[in-house]
Amino acid sequence: MKTVTILGATGSVGTSTLDLIEREPDRFTVRALTANCDVERLAAAARRTRAELAVVADESCLAALRDALAGTDTKVAGGAQAVCDAARSGADLTVGAIVGCAGLRPVMAAVERGGTVVIANKEPLVSAGELVIDAAQRFGATLLPADSEHNAIFQCFDPVQAKHVRRIILTASGGPFRDWSLERMRDVTPQQAVAHPNWTMGAKISVDSATLMNKGLELIEAARLFPVDPDRIEIIVHRQSLVHSLVEYSDGSVLAQLGPADMRTPIAYCLAWPERMATPMAPLDLIAAGRLDFEAPDEQRFPALALARRALTAGGARPAILNAANEIAVAAFLAGKIGFLEIAAIVADTLDGYDPPAPETLDDVLAIDDEARTIAGERVEDCVT
Repeated sequence: MKTVTILGATGSVGTSTLDLIEREPDRFTVRALTANCDVERLAAAARRTRAELAVVADESCLAALRDALAGTDTKVAGGAQAVCDAARSGADLTVGAIVGCAGLRPVMAAVERGGTVVIANKEPLVSAGELVIDAAQRFGATLLPADSEHNAIFQCFDPVQAKHVRRIILTASGGPFRDWSLERMRDVTPQQAVAHPNWTMGAKISVDSATLMNKGLELIEAARLFPVDPDRIEIIVHRQSLVHSLVEYSDGSVLAQLGPADMRTPIAYCLAWPERMATPMAPLDLIAAGRLDFEAPDEQRFPALALARRALTAGGARPAILNAANEIAVAAFLAGKIGFLEIAAIVADTLDGYDPPAPETLDDVLAIDDEARTIAGERVEDCVT
């Protein structure tokens, strides 16, 4: 029996994790579930799993949560500190799936406890990657990647043979505009950008996939997770999204992980690691797939890739600035304030206009994130006016 805490239990990763856990109640027990303020879904999940603790980050929702769980054995708590307390509550495995920088402190709390932490959001490794990796080494924490590409690398990467790894190859679907000209992309609408051809995702990550910024952020994450020089991490477009990433060794062998476009597969690998568990996905039908296509990304049409590599090379505060500016620009695009091509332009301008010292603490990271958002927001207003 393995105890599990899910930070961000009502989001897409959290609900997929719950789906897997609830299929094997004799294998997993829930220590704690957290959400921002979705009391109805959080309470329902806590009741189904008989969670020991349920926490809302928004303390104003605590009374409603207490009422919703009245008559159960589930304890309740509220506030940011209570979320961090849940993260360090002693579960065998903690899933960090809180969207945005709000998840930084809880993930760090779990890492500093020294347990096994599943990283399911980008901010810990992009915005605070050096701090998180250093803390994991100091406190003996094990980090498992739930993102499909990094989980694929994790499955193919032999740490004993790390010196023999020639390349890590991250695959990208290419998004909905992989065949569009720059001129045509000027008129992209939010509705078009969120219509991903292969995956069902939220609006923000769908836009990131359309700009290929998601792959740039994954490049930074991969450089944090695996002991390979960033110059040997490549990105290729794979339209079918069946090969999730590859690792090439010095003898010419290339190991690839294939699977359906469903997040439950990599999440299941993290939950059961170092073993495996059954999932509800149908077997992969390669005959039905018919073909696997690969091509180089066009960095002129998708400049986010070069921006991310530049931020990774520069290090320090640059990845945090990249992430924060991108979030502001994507939100502005979804709100109809700026055009699709202006997303990368605003990120580039923010990187050019803000160069603080490298962060030494999480407080530094959050301050950098806040200032980068302000600068990017001012750039958005320039576009609007």
